[in-house]
Amino acid sequence: MRAVFKREFRVCFQTVTGWLFLAVTLAFYFLYFYVYNLSYGNPYITYPLNSMTFLFLITVPVLTMRILAEERHAKTDQLILTAPVSVGKIVLAKYLALAAVFTAAMAVTGLSVLFAGSFGTVPYKENFVALSGFWLYGLTCIAIGTFVSSLTESQVIAAVLSFVFLFAGYMMGAVTGLISTSGNLLTKILNCYNLTDGLDRLSGGELDLTAVIYYISISGLFLFLTVQSIQKRRWSVSARRIGTGVFHAGFAAAAIIAVVLLNIVADTLPSSWTKIDCTYAGLYAISEDTKHLLSGLKEPVDLYVLAGESSADQQLDNTLRTYEELSPKVKVTYMDPAVSPNFYQKYTQDNIPVNSIIAVCGERSKVISYSDIYESVMDYQTYTSQTTGYDAEGQLTSAIQYVTSKDLQTVYELTGHGETALSGSFKEAIEKMNLNLQTINLLETEEMPQDCEAVIINGPASDLSRDDVDKILRYLENGGKALISTQYTTEKMDHLEELLAAYQLRLQEGIIIETDGSRYYRNPMYLLPEIASDAMTASVSDGYVCVPYAQGLSYPKQKTDDTEEETHVFAPLFVTSDQAFLKKDVENMQSLDKEKEDEDGPFTLGLSVTDTDTQAQLVVLTSSLMLGEEADSWVYGSNSGFFTSVVGSFVGDDGTSSLIVIPVKQYTLEALTIPRGTAVLAGIITVIVIPLSLLVLGLVIWIRRRRA
Repeated sequence: MRAVFKREFRVCFQTVTGWLFLAVTLAFYFLYFYVYNLSYGNPYITYPLNSMTFLFLITVPVLTMRILAEERHAKTDQLILTAPVSVGKIVLAKYLALAAVFTAAMAVTGLSVLFAGSFGTVPYKENFVALSGFWLYGLTCIAIGTFVSSLTESQVIAAVLSFVFLFAGYMMGAVTGLISTSGNLLTKILNCYNLTDGLDRLSGGELDLTAVIYYISISGLFLFLTVQSIQKRRWSVSARRIGTGVFHAGFAAAAIIAVVLLNIVADTLPSSWTKIDCTYAGLYAISEDTKHLLSGLKEPVDLYVLAGESSADQQLDNTLRTYEELSPKVKVTYMDPAVSPNFYQKYTQDNIPVNSIIAVCGERSKVISYSDIYESVMDYQTYTSQTTGYDAEGQLTSAIQYVTSKDLQTVYELTGHGETALSGSFKEAIEKMNLNLQTINLLETEEMPQDCEAVIINGPASDLSRDDVDKILRYLENGGKALISTQYTTEKMDHLEELLAAYQLRLQEGIIIETDGSRYYRNPMYLLPEIASDAMTASVSDGYVCVPYAQGLSYPKQKTDDTEEETHVFAPLFVTSDQAFLKKDVENMQSLDKEKEDEDGPFTLGLSVTDTDTQAQLVVLTSSLMLGEEADSWVYGSNSGFFTSVVGSFVGDDGTSSLIVIPVKQYTLEALTIPRGTAVLAGIITVIVIPLSLLVLGLVIWIRRRRA
């Protein structure tokens, strides 16, 4: 067997075939790699790999057409039939020789991942899972090409038939979709020859063992059929030909049925057994908070998906099936709009897109629009929408909480003083917690509403009135909760300062400048403070929060009178380094250098105050920009994560995590920073120089052998 392998592997490189396969494969891969990864800085190689899928329908037949057809044409196949090595071992050795050539090409593409990693953060696990999927897909194509080569003695016919076989597998998903949009037994059987479905599963960053089983079983099946194709030629006596033909046909049919059944059974296994999340952001993993919620469900929850099963979003379907597996109370049902076009009108009169979900529990329901499942941004360079995040878990968990809860809690947002309204991820966090967000102008009401669970005062640009402060203080004295953010202004804010003074807090005039390079982002006034250990900061303790243009906040660090009973408990949340200083004269500031009148740090930027008598809770942040989308994006959503924890602690039954908010899981990492000259040079070498060198080397070897 080893001798056959060595001979076939050597033959691949003694002719042009092996060199041509390597050159074309690498040239096309690195062309796409240059466009997607080197030029645009994309850290994922799934794009160049998927772009090459159709190419294999052409290159694999060229590689495999001679492997057995040439033996029949030259009549050397008789040596196979009479060799002391079994036919199975000979076929396997020939297949492994071709697989080795293909594996060499894949090894080179794997080096491209390491090269890209030198220019930024690359999701290695995702990339290598995708590369493994493409490798398995290629090995399966080679097994099919090997089988076809055993059917004929013409290499041309073998190449054409291989293309037909591979093209059928490439198009099978589209064919079964035309047969039935909801899926049936026939489509399940036909999809056993859907060669690209497993590749799609592995390209998403999930190690799907059913896809691995599929490719291994299909490869094994076609190698077995190859052996049967050769074995049937052992018999030349006409009286026995019919009997042995039937015998081998029965073997082949049994093998095909066994592989079909194996893959159908594998697809029915729970995804928790067969899928391993390898994505950088844990796209397919379900958080412990969601698992806890699902395990505690007491009433059944129906999740209706407005789509046929065959046309369903595969990634979303995987997430839905995981929810179903985690709780016997959750049931997923697909409602094909072609069959039940008016089903959704029982729950909403709005037109909602295909693949939207309706969560139902008893009389309560909530619609999750498909457009909310994926987060997208507009690329204004290409004027195309780019999908950047996956929010299925966040939306589903929020919907389940909503339909299983009895009452909605209300949070009020103060207006009337130039406050900044919550937007983007901060407003989405409120919606995911199923809180009723209302605005309130205290000039229009005598007191804070009775249903107010918390009030948010986000960066007032003008001072509150005396009456406003009295109403807020009375609300807090009754155990209320408030989140207050401030902004630097030259306008007098006496009443706001009076509100803070009631809780022994005082704003320090000026703007803080950080001189510790590890404690600011781009600008010494975009602070990255130290995060104190607290229940509210636990979700962001491993990262950073950004606090731009902040003031300092002073509070009593110890009692001034030992006989006085202290009712206020202070918990610092964010603190600058001791190298920071407070720039006093901001209006006349000429530079960021420290001046004589400037005050030395450290400074408190965020603080929680709890009144032990009234149970009132106050969180004060010294920068309203901290609750803005720009600062939040700089720290990958940590600011909004902290905001979620604060609001959750205000309205949660246990003070910390009763309301679950799952943030959007980001698809993409930050783009790689590759110098233009480096990208162009790497492109020239990989797309032109290396493939041409391989091709020229192959031609030289072939010509020398022809002359010898």
